[in-house]
Amino acid sequence: MSNHRIGIIGGSGLYHLEGFTNQKWVKVKTPFGSPSDELLTGKLAGRDVVFLPRHGRGHRILPSELNHRANIWAMKKLGVAWIISASAVGSLQAKYQPRDIVLVDQFLDRTKRDCEHTFFGRGIVGHIAFADPVCEELRRLLLKNGRALKARIHDGGTYVNMEGPQFSTRAESLTNHKLGYDVIGMTNLGEAKCSREAEIAFASLALITDYDCWKVDEAHVTVEMVIDNLRHNAELAKAIIAKTIPQIPTEPNWPCHSALKNAIMTDRQAWPKQAIAALKPILAKYL
Repeated sequence: MSNHRIGIIGGSGLYHLEGFTNQKWVKVKTPFGSPSDELLTGKLAGRDVVFLPRHGRGHRILPSELNHRANIWAMKKLGVAWIISASAVGSLQAKYQPRDIVLVDQFLDRTKRDCEHTFFGRGIVGHIAFADPVCEELRRLLLKNGRALKARIHDGGTYVNMEGPQFSTRAESLTNHKLGYDVIGMTNLGEAKCSREAEIAFASLALITDYDCWKVDEAHVTVEMVIDNLRHNAELAKAIIAKTIPQIPTEPNWPCHSALKNAIMTDRQAWPKQAIAALKPILAKYL
């Protein structure tokens, strides 16, 4: 049996996965600061799993305060090779209703913090291929299992990553709607970028809670509305994740797992010792 683990990043509704046994909270120190919380290790469907509460237990961290580098570094350090991320999003198109799930395959960056979404710098230059930012193999598994569970699940879509913490203005929301984007959220792009650099296969379950505010015949998004719909969606997400985990291969041999192969431009001899030490879990096979 492989010792490669499967990571899950999600909100409070996802801590209590049925059959998640041998649970142990683990504190991981990273060169990039603290992760959102301790990481919960254990077994699920016969596989080693690591769960991270994205906003910390008790929901204490703003989306723009998330330390994606620390979160993904900690996952990599614990042997994670696949990450399923579940999060609340707003719908930008009428065809996506609250409580639907969109398996996004593209991102649009509307953050101001993209320099914090990379492990590179400090003497090592890396340019990762990111045309297809989601692991297609993992996305397909989630899609197949979502359909098998009769979820209202949509194949593909563009996730606009705004910064928040405020929800959109109507002008922003109408612009995103008219440009044909699909959903809007505040968290997933940093996870996707850092996962790709860490050679972790990443896929996102975008759980629709509201219509943002472009749809004038609907009530504006409120926290109450988001939480109510998220509770319902979390149950569905848990079922999809539990069904998917045993179907993930035991060896990481998908294209995402060798994403760094031709991505580092800096001559190996010129890599600073300090940068190598900081990125050891990520660069291990290239050292």
